[in-house]
Amino acid sequence: MKTMRKIKIGKNCLGCIPLLILWVSCSAQVQGSLHLDGSADLILQASLEPRMAALIRSLSRLSGGSSRSEQVLDAATISKSLASAPGIKSLVLRNQNPTTIEGTISILKVDAFLAVPGSPGNSNFITYEQTHAGGRLRIALDRSSSPRILTLLSPEVRDYLSALMAPVATGESLSQKEYFALIQSIYGKPLADEITAARIQVTIDFPGSISTIQGGRAAENRAAFTIPLGDMLVLEHPLIYEVFWQ
Repeated sequence: MKTMRKIKIGKNCLGCIPLLILWVSCSAQVQGSLHLDGSADLILQASLEPRMAALIRSLSRLSGGSSRSEQVLDAATISKSLASAPGIKSLVLRNQNPTTIEGTISILKVDAFLAVPGSPGNSNFITYEQTHAGGRLRIALDRSSSPRILTLLSPEVRDYLSALMAPVATGESLSQKEYFALIQSIYGKPLADEITAARIQVTIDFPGSISTIQGGRAAENRAAFTIPLGDMLVLEHPLIYEVFWQ
């Protein structure tokens, strides 16, 4: 069993981007529409299960945060950090309660969203193409692309995910089985079970009838994806989602 390295946790580790929300949420739903010009509008709702929320509060106290703070997912802080992320046009986020966040996000260009400055276009994790015959959207996340995304955002993001010992941040070559065994040994089986059961539901309407889909299911112009949180934390295998439409 690998040992847990000493981790420094930043005070603002939760104030980063929706991608981080998805990486730590035990329940998340994203509904969106992709437009012909490559822009997109998203509706987001994400929440934490009790043990994950308790862990985040504990990490916040260790980093010097207030133990009396009620907000675990802080909409105001997340909005402030996200406003300057590449590709973001506008956003409105709010708290339903201390562990649930919801709101809307408008993306100017999907292939510019979280694009690493100076990188060739094909190195970004989102590819968008539009022709007279239709279009293509491809999202690919793996252990080589995820560090570039994390360094774009904030050092606190990697610090927080490192506290969860997530290979997406640490770079360790753990299988999901090894990862969940490690989480169980450090934080206990209930938290490991919460992460194992967590799913992210994504539904996107495309600007045409879907002809081919990878990683999800389609009905007319709507694509639906179910993403296990463990897949995102471990990235034992690359996550590839691709849609062609006419």
